[in-house]
This record gives sequence, C-alpha cells and structure tokens, in this order.
Amino acid sequence: MPKLAASVSWLYQEVDLLDRFELAARAGFRAVEIQQPYSEPPAALAREIERHDLSAALLNLPAALAAIPGQESEFRTALTRALEYADATGCPRLHCLAGRTDDPAAEATFLANLNRAATEVDRHSKRLVLEPLNTRDNPGYFLTSSAQARRIIDQVEGNHVALQFDFYHIQIMEGFLAETMRTHAKVIDHFQISGVPGRNEPDSQQEINYPYLLDLIDELPYEGWVGCEYRPRSGTVEGLGWARPYGIEAGGNSC
Repeated sequence: MPKLAASVSWLYQEVDLLDRFELAARAGFRAVEIQQPYSEPPAALAREIERHDLSAALLNLPAALAAIPGQESEFRTALTRALEYADATGCPRLHCLAGRTDDPAAEATFLANLNRAATEVDRHSKRLVLEPLNTRDNPGYFLTSSAQARRIIDQVEGNHVALQFDFYHIQIMEGFLAETMRTHAKVIDHFQISGVPGRNEPDSQQEINYPYLLDLIDELPYEGWVGCEYRPRSGTVEGLGWARPYGIEAGGNSC
C-alpha cells in the first residue's frame, strides 16, 4: 500500500501551520510535506513533528533560483537555510526549484549549482529532488519535462539528486503517466498527487486514474512517500474520502 504524506502547506489551511500536524496525524498520515516551512522557527516545526510521531518527507528550498545565471550566491544562501530546517526536522530531501528563466546559460548554471551543492547535501545526509512543473500554471519555468530533468540528473556527480514525480504536472505536460513513471523509476525519490484539472483531490471527479497508478507504485522498487499536494475543493476533512482505502480517515472536524 502506498504511504501517503500530507502536505501541510496545502492541506488543513483552516488552521495555522503549527496546528496542522496534529490534524494530519489524527487522520492517519504518518508523514508530512512542508513546502514552505520558513514562517516558523525550525525548532517549533521539529517539536510538532516529534510530538505527533510524524516524519518530514519533503521541504522546498525557500527560493526558486537554481537555474538562474547570476544568482549563484543567493542559491547557496537558500540551500544553507533549507538544510538548517531539514536537519532540525529530520527531513531527508529538499525540492530544489529551478526558477523562471529563458537564459541560454540556464542548464549549465543549474548543473554547476547542483554539482556544488552535492558535497554539502551529502555532508548533511540529504538529497535534492528536481520537479518538472507545467507551463500552464508556471509560465517561464525552466524545468518542464521528465526527460529534461533526467538529462540533468544523469549529469550530476554522485547520487545526491533525484526526480520528484508529480503526476499533476506530468499529466499536463506529457501524459502517458504509467509509461513515464516506469521509464524514470530508478531515479524517482518522491511522488506527489493531485487531480487534473483543478489540482483538487485525487478522486473520481478528475481525469487521472489514481487507484491504478498507486497500485503501480507498489510494484516499483519504491519505499518512499506519496505526497498529497492538492487544493481541497471545500475543506480538507470533507475531501479525504478518496484516501480511506489507504488508511486515511477524516479524524474529526478540523475547526
């Protein structure tokens, strides 16, 4: 059975960030993503994670700079801050955002930043993940396809950079989700799910066949988390029915 992680940056927005961990744990989630943890001190986040017996599955870097020429110093600053939060929360992976750019030097900049970062993330026993984003929601974003991400990952030294496979973005840009997932399975270190269109619950009211795809994930040599990064149509608790087969319940009223 896939292991679902609640994005507490997207879900449970009915309450403040530090109160979302209890609600996620009450529903049966055993891990959380915190795309934007930087509004709270790292120690406060770590306390809530430990208090509710959760794991931190994913954090984002605080700025989307990794492929932007001339922003190398700012990228290093962002990485340092993210590693501080990852160390405090025990999070093993960081989403390294490429940023918006059409500069011809973007890919070379991205590779140089990733190779320089590899030593630092290794020292902290962490991993960077790259996520292609769709151009409908993110016009001008540099990293937009699984093949492009794979080409970059394959050029980075060591084993410190992997693929973050978000079915929502891949469906919009590429389709062929099962085939694409199998093609890149050996470099995938994190999955994310949400419905197309609308980026709402991954349920029967959207076009992706998630029961089929989640079963396929179980067939892969993958033991990581599947992040629930979606925008609830009405309320988080009211929309959790889709996750009941995977051990998640509403867990009571969130407000």
